[in-house]
Amino acid sequence: MTDTAWRNWAGTATARPARVVHPADVDEMIAVVRAAARTGERVKAVGSGHSFTPVAVTDGVQLVLDRLDAVTAVDRAAGLVTVEAGLPLHRLNRALDAHGLALRNMGDIDRQTVAGAVSTGTHGTGRDSGALAAQVHALELVTADGRLLRCSGTERPELFAAARVGLGALGVLTRVTLRCEPAFDLCAVEEPMPLATVLADLDRLVADNEHFEFYWFPHTARTLTKRNNRPRDGDATRPLRPARAWLEDEFLSNTCFERVNRLATLRPAWVPALNAVSARALSARSYRGASHRVFTAPRRVVFREMEYALPRAALPEVLEEVRHWVERSGERIPFPAEIRFTPADDVWLSTAYGRPTAYLAVHQYHRLPHERYFAAVARIADAAGGRPHWGKLHRLGVRELTERHPRLGEFRALRAELDPLGRLSNPYLDRVLGRVGGAPAD
Repeated sequence: MTDTAWRNWAGTATARPARVVHPADVDEMIAVVRAAARTGERVKAVGSGHSFTPVAVTDGVQLVLDRLDAVTAVDRAAGLVTVEAGLPLHRLNRALDAHGLALRNMGDIDRQTVAGAVSTGTHGTGRDSGALAAQVHALELVTADGRLLRCSGTERPELFAAARVGLGALGVLTRVTLRCEPAFDLCAVEEPMPLATVLADLDRLVADNEHFEFYWFPHTARTLTKRNNRPRDGDATRPLRPARAWLEDEFLSNTCFERVNRLATLRPAWVPALNAVSARALSARSYRGASHRVFTAPRRVVFREMEYALPRAALPEVLEEVRHWVERSGERIPFPAEIRFTPADDVWLSTAYGRPTAYLAVHQYHRLPHERYFAAVARIADAAGGRPHWGKLHRLGVRELTERHPRLGEFRALRAELDPLGRLSNPYLDRVLGRVGGAPAD
């Protein structure tokens, strides 16, 4: 065993692998995987460790993808860019920008690797544009027995439909080809708004904006809304001045927010008042910037997170139930909840598979208890047919998940074909996908 334990970003998962390997290229990765197959060791790849679940935990061979981080091909005319799987998103964005390209949509954090973000279903918010996996054109992966397979919509399409959100269960991603588009700016409008107004006008807010989301502050009836749209002719919106950007996005959103959460830890009874002050202190602002800079923001305050993908029509009722539970429960929650939207997609294990989706993400500061709050939200979301995010905290097992994901049975069959001995598995995958070659795990 190695002397140093691996730990994810949030501190919610740890591992002590037998060996840690940083493959320099695909050939070395194949050799390591084949050697592990011969000795019967399990193998898991790890990127930035940004998932809250133990999806990347292993007691066998840990493949760290930090040396597989190159852009290997750019076809600007076709909008196709191929990158190695360990490339972090923030470096991908810079590389795309240098070629005059951009991703159509992103989440609000860019620390993940391409492999991790694709494999766990990372998403942003978008009226017409879905998760990162929906922007994938082709994949290359190494299977449990060391075969190198390529897949796309026309080459091994069944594997492509499954592996775009594959949780590392079908193979170790080595290269990903992404569909991109010419680089574009976004004009952002951030505006406080009463929760009742947002819910009453939700359909219009989603339909009228390319990217709409909002944050609800527990213990209040207030939100912060965000509308991101491409500039229209004559739009005079300007970039934020550097001093204001630093003040609002770094100092207030990180330094001050950390202090607010530390105060909430010491004085939980003050949380409703602190949230009321925070919600009212937010002022409206409009600014323009490169799309990847508007989509993402620095997140330095450590937290725990659970997120459920809901049928879009169910969101208002679910959020109202959550709000009423918070009022009755006595729990103190200084972190806002985040609500986002995506269209339906066709990726087998995508949380937006087959239905327009609203995402409800709830958070708690890492020094405060989250279990009771998350369990209550999960009960409400489960009753509405919600699907938990694969990379965020949840308690469901394969039986419940099979009821929510229509293609999970087919995914499991493909997994059993590609990894019949479970060499790419771990306890988390055994729980959510079932044990390969054995009875399902709850």
